[in-house]
Amino acid sequence: MPNSSSISQFLLLAFSDRRELQLLHFWLFLAISLAALLANGLILSAVACDHHLHTPMGFFLLNLSLTDLGCICTTVPKAMHNSLQNNTTISYTGCAAQVFFFLFFISSEFYLLTIMCYDRYVAICKPLHYGTLLGSRACAHMAAAAWATGFLTALLHTANIFSLPLCQGNALGQFFCEIPHILKLSCSHSGYRREIGLMFFAISLGLGCFIFIVFSYVQIFRAVLRIPSQQGRHKAFSTCLPHLAVVSLFVSTATFAHLKPPSNSSPSLDLMVSVLYSVVPPALNPLIYSLRNQELKDAIRKMMTGCFFKKQ
Repeated sequence: MPNSSSISQFLLLAFSDRRELQLLHFWLFLAISLAALLANGLILSAVACDHHLHTPMGFFLLNLSLTDLGCICTTVPKAMHNSLQNNTTISYTGCAAQVFFFLFFISSEFYLLTIMCYDRYVAICKPLHYGTLLGSRACAHMAAAAWATGFLTALLHTANIFSLPLCQGNALGQFFCEIPHILKLSCSHSGYRREIGLMFFAISLGLGCFIFIVFSYVQIFRAVLRIPSQQGRHKAFSTCLPHLAVVSLFVSTATFAHLKPPSNSSPSLDLMVSVLYSVVPPALNPLIYSLRNQELKDAIRKMMTGCFFKKQ
């Protein structure tokens, strides 16, 4: 029976056994990844180059784009390679790296979304204290805390899961390496309980962030509804809607992926759901933010127009 010391690679779940569909998945993932790279790259460039976007929200949006790029670059390239090469393997080291970086970026993203909610809360509910509570140093410290917490979360989970003896084969029911699927291969009860404890802590932390987001938005909506002018209410709502849409997309897809009943699970459904929460949000987030943010749209338009005229 194989153990973790004898396993040199894992088998990932293929999108299809038919060659035509494998190539279709490759081109589809290529289009999604290029769109995500372009959109997030434009946001990074616009925020970095336009002084109108040198605000707390612009700074956090820059960090959010980095996490989106990280998520896409962690899972999609290997899936594209396997579809193109008609292969399903990933090395033990590659799997460990994929688990670490995906957890790192996805955890950091949720903590950043929580901080961005705090930014909206202060901007609308405590506007006179905005400059004090969200100065450049405070923003840098909060962003650093989000990245550091994500790093620690990823490090603890990865170190624990890859220290477990694996005796249930090496086939993962997922198109990328993910902790629940690796945990199914373990035969260590103590290691399993340790990982469950780590998951409980991470879920508790995430639940705390979610409760904070919900509480903040309740206060935000109450403050917005007290604004006398319709134009003022519309402007306040428009600054919150992109963030609320991104949080809703993130939470709904992740919740559905991990809390769906096992009895209703099938390999094809698992693949669709995993793509929905690991690939779609990083690709859609830039579009959601740019649609409602006029300053960001103007900065991107100005940057692209400037590049075009320079070429002329």
